[in-house]
Amino acid sequence: MRGSTDADVEPVTTKAVEEPAGAGSTGGAGEYAEDAEEFAGDARRARWLAVGTGALLACAGLAAALLRSAGTAPALVPAAYALGAAVCVLAAVLGGRGRTRRALWLLIAGTMIMALGDQFD
Repeated sequence: MRGSTDADVEPVTTKAVEEPAGAGSTGGAGEYAEDAEEFAGDARRARWLAVGTGALLACAGLAAALLRSAGTAPALVPAAYALGAAVCVLAAVLGGRGRTRRALWLLIAGTMIMALGDQFD
C-alpha cells in the first residue's frame, strides 16, 4: 500500500463472539431452545416427584399413626408418626412450588422422625 496514510485505512475492529461450549458452526438458537426445554422438563419432573413422594410418605405416616394409636403403643409413637407426616406434607407443598432441594431435605427429616418414633415402641 504505497502512498497510503493512516487516514485512508479503516481501523479493523474485532468483536469477540462468545459461543457456548460445545456449540459448533451448526449450533445457535436451536440448541438454546432445546436446552431450555430439557431443563424445564427436568424441573417439572422434579416437582412432581417431590409432590408425589411427600404425599405418599404423609399418607403412610398418618396410617401408621392411626394404627399405633389404636394399639397399646405409648403416646409418643403415634405423635412421632403424625409429626413426620406433617413434615412430609410441608415437603410436598414446597416441592410443588419449585423448592425441590428443601423438599428433599424435609422428606428425609420427616422419614427420620417417623423412624425415631418407631424406636420408642
